[in-house]
Amino acid sequence: MILDPHDVALCVAGQESAPPGGPAPMAPPIVQTSLFAFPTLEALAEGLAAEFRATTYTRGHNPTVAAVERTLATLERGASCCCFGSGMGAVSAVLVGLLQQGEHVLFVNQTYGPTLQLARQLKRFGVEHDHLLALEPEAVASALRPETRLVWMESPGTMLFRVLDVEAMVGVARERGVLTCLDNSWATPLLQKPLVKGVDLVVHSATKYLAGHSDVVAGVLVGSEELVEKIFYRAFLLNGAILHPFDAWLLLRGIRTLPARLEQHERNALAVARFLRDHPAVRAVHHPAFQDGALVGRQLSGFSGLFSFELARDDFTTVAAVVNGLKRFKIGVSWGGVESLVLSPARPKPSARMEALGIPPGLIRLSVGLEGAELLIEDLAAALEAAS
Repeated sequence: MILDPHDVALCVAGQESAPPGGPAPMAPPIVQTSLFAFPTLEALAEGLAAEFRATTYTRGHNPTVAAVERTLATLERGASCCCFGSGMGAVSAVLVGLLQQGEHVLFVNQTYGPTLQLARQLKRFGVEHDHLLALEPEAVASALRPETRLVWMESPGTMLFRVLDVEAMVGVARERGVLTCLDNSWATPLLQKPLVKGVDLVVHSATKYLAGHSDVVAGVLVGSEELVEKIFYRAFLLNGAILHPFDAWLLLRGIRTLPARLEQHERNALAVARFLRDHPAVRAVHHPAFQDGALVGRQLSGFSGLFSFELARDDFTTVAAVVNGLKRFKIGVSWGGVESLVLSPARPKPSARMEALGIPPGLIRLSVGLEGAELLIEDLAAALEAAS
C-alpha cells in the first residue's frame, strides 16, 4: 500500500476548526443546531438566496458537516462535496438530480443491489437503464443510447470485485457527451482517485471504511462545483437526506484513523485471501490483487479488506454450513468496520437474479477486520473442514 503523505496528514489532522493563530481543539466542535439566527432580515434573505454556500438551516449546511465535506473534497481532489444521511441518499441524489424523463443511465460492472433497485423504481418516472457486466470499452460504447445521460461504474465491483479500466470508460463516455459517476466505497479516496482519472462524480457509502466503526450511516458525493450545486438544489436540499451534526463528528473521528486501519485491513485480507486460494475446498478467490496487475497498479495504490471466494461445493447447504461455522466472522450486512463480517448472496432456491448479475451460487463475501490474520485463518480453516 502506498499512501500520499499529504492525504494521511489531512486525515489525522482534519480541517482547521479555529481561526488561524488561536487555540484549536483537536476534536472539532459539534454544532448541534437546526437553525441559525441572523442579525437582520436582509442578511437572512441573502442566505436563503444562496443556500449552496450559506449557512442558514441544517437541512442545507451545518459547520460540523462542512468540516467533513472540506476534508473529503480535498482527499478526492474534487472542488465540492455534499454529505448525506446514507450512501443511498447520495446515490439517489445523483440519479434524481441529473436524470429526467426520457433519459437513460448505463450501469457498468456488478453494482450495489439497492442502486439497481432504485433504477428500477425510476422507470415509473420515465428514466430507463441497462446493466452491463462486460468491461470492454467497445461493449460500453455499444450499450450507450442517444438518450444516455450517465454512465455509473463500480470499481472494484460488488461481490466479484472486478477492476475496470476507468480512463477507458471515461474516454468512451466523453466522446458521446455522457457524464460518469463512480462508487468509490471499496477503495476510499486514499487508494483510488477517480476524479483524477476524469470521472465527473464520485459517491461513497461513508458507512463503510470512511467511518469505519459500524456506528454511522452516511453518504458522500464529490465532484465539480457546477455538478454538485445542481444536485444540491435539485435533489439534496429538497429530499432532506441530510447528515446530522453528531454523525458528521463521528465520521470525522473515523477518517482520522483511516490510513492506519486500511493498512491493517490490507495485510489481514491478503493473508486470508492467499490461504483461501490454496485451500482445496475453494474454487476461486475474487480479490483485485489476483487480477490484471498492470490495470490494478494504474488505478489502485493498495487494497482494502473486502473480497469474496467460491466454494468448490456450491450447494446452499455447504455454503450455509461454512458461514454458520465461523466464530470470529460475524454474519451481517455492510462492511468496512473494525470487526470481521461474512455474508453470502446464496439462497435455498436457485436465483435467476443472481445468475443475471453474474454471481456464482457458492459465493461467500468476507469483510476482513483488524482481529489478526492468524486467528481469522484458523476460524476459516475450521469452518471449511467441518463443512467438508
